[in-house]
Amino acid sequence: MQTIFTRGPSLNNRLSLALVMSIALIIVDHKFDGFSTTRGYLNSLMSPLQYVANLPGEMLNWSAERVTSQQQLIAENEYLNNQLLLANEQLQRFQLLKNENDQLRALLAAPLRQEMRKTVAELMAVDNNPFSHQIVINKGNSDDVYVSQSVLDDKGVVGQVIEVGSTTSRVLLITDVTHAIPVRSQRNSIRFIVTGSGTLDEVYLEHVAHSVDIKVGDILVTSGLGNVFPEGYPVAQVTSVVRDESRPFASISAQPLAKLDRLKHLMLLWPEAEAETTEGSDDSTAITVRRDND
Repeated sequence: MQTIFTRGPSLNNRLSLALVMSIALIIVDHKFDGFSTTRGYLNSLMSPLQYVANLPGEMLNWSAERVTSQQQLIAENEYLNNQLLLANEQLQRFQLLKNENDQLRALLAAPLRQEMRKTVAELMAVDNNPFSHQIVINKGNSDDVYVSQSVLDDKGVVGQVIEVGSTTSRVLLITDVTHAIPVRSQRNSIRFIVTGSGTLDEVYLEHVAHSVDIKVGDILVTSGLGNVFPEGYPVAQVTSVVRDESRPFASISAQPLAKLDRLKHLMLLWPEAEAETTEGSDDSTAITVRRDND
């Protein structure tokens, strides 16, 4: 019986033939540049595959750059917010200093008030009790926070610390019904007591006689009485004055200047503290000081 297919050359012969042809093609290409056109076509054909092969690496590099840029923007934004808060706190004191300079006269020789220690804190939680206006901040005993310490934002007084933990503290807002703060009118220095109303956008002035000179638009600042809040920080602006002679006192309401419904960054103050600069420090969230030991 004869097979249908005849047997071809052996494997060794095939290998030898392939090597001879390969060497011949290499010599022809090297000496006569006979395959330059063919190589150009092959390179054009392989270019899309090379782009596809490089695509995963390019995507990883792009993603890494985006993540790095976002982290840098977040860090820069936090730094700028802290700088703005510190600058606004100082700006709040400029008007007070101007008014005091006009009234000092004979007291010009008295020593200037010492600079305060200031630290920036962040809001951590808001009390969910609708009848209590309290918040929690991320500073505590480890940051030298103490009970009755003043808390501000970039617009005015927020409240005071009522509880201190190791790393957190609880703050009572000025709008809480249990809170009261002594103030004075920036226009004529008449003193009042501001109490919370239970709503974040309103406070009351208690026991104000009908004859007292107070007008809508007057700015109320801390008076410094009670040794809780330093003097001169904005508290509220008068929004309503109702003098009903059938009542023993005028009905006066004001709007807090602090943005109590959108708090994020807050300022803690240490009054009567001596500031000291920290060499080589770039931390803008706190100003390190040495407190008086007298």
